[in-house]
Amino acid sequence: MLYKTPDDMIRRVLDCVERSVIDTVFVFDNSSQERIASVVAGYQKAQFAMHDNTGYGSTHNDGFRMAMLQRADYHIVLNPDIAFEPESIEVLAAYMEQHPEVGQVMPRVVYPDGSLQYLCKLLPTPMDLLLRRFTPEFVRKKNDARFKMLFTHYDTEMQVPFLSGCFMFLRMADVARIKGFDERFFMYGEDIDFSRRMHGVAQTMYYPAATVVHDHAAASYHNRRMLRIHIRNVMRYFNKWGWFFDGERRRINRRILEQWQN
Repeated sequence: MLYKTPDDMIRRVLDCVERSVIDTVFVFDNSSQERIASVVAGYQKAQFAMHDNTGYGSTHNDGFRMAMLQRADYHIVLNPDIAFEPESIEVLAAYMEQHPEVGQVMPRVVYPDGSLQYLCKLLPTPMDLLLRRFTPEFVRKKNDARFKMLFTHYDTEMQVPFLSGCFMFLRMADVARIKGFDERFFMYGEDIDFSRRMHGVAQTMYYPAATVVHDHAAASYHNRRMLRIHIRNVMRYFNKWGWFFDGERRRINRRILEQWQN
């Protein structure tokens, strides 16, 4: 999904797709800019479509429908700020073939300088997603050690209930079971909700044998409009699942933590 995305970023991710075993990439432009269509036109694997700006989940649900029409076994939700080597896709595809119980897998994700992004998370509480922006650094660090599962060192395969939406390698049969994204989330919060529902029907795994690069800008930390959208959609998430009384969240997080304590 694109929205006023720079040409060089589009070319970088499409170059990665062209070199990989991915059959088709569905490119949705939510900003309706003619220049983007001309950039995408140079790539054999790309299927381009202008798209109304109805939100992240709604746009990707259209991608799911197109993948289903092509009878795809797997589908990748891919942000335009991602880059990868061809073998990473092969490793993830092989992993899914070997583990039919897995519905979603996320690789090791790094910044362009090679440093690790900590994107394996427990199901969040309001404190995890909202108040941590406004508390002292020592409080945030203590909270992140648990919430971002830093105690795992990110060096081993593990089950994670909340995997980042920047790169989602998905089994289409399980996507159909949960009916894709909840389109009530315009942007932000949709990946928490999606991973949580996927975790309810299949395993959601982190697999560090494959790596992708994420040139993450964290727009909601620098743009007040994006911050408002972020907060609004996080509120929708907690309205849906529960703010302070969420028994399922407590059970899932306790089970994950107990696996590491034993």
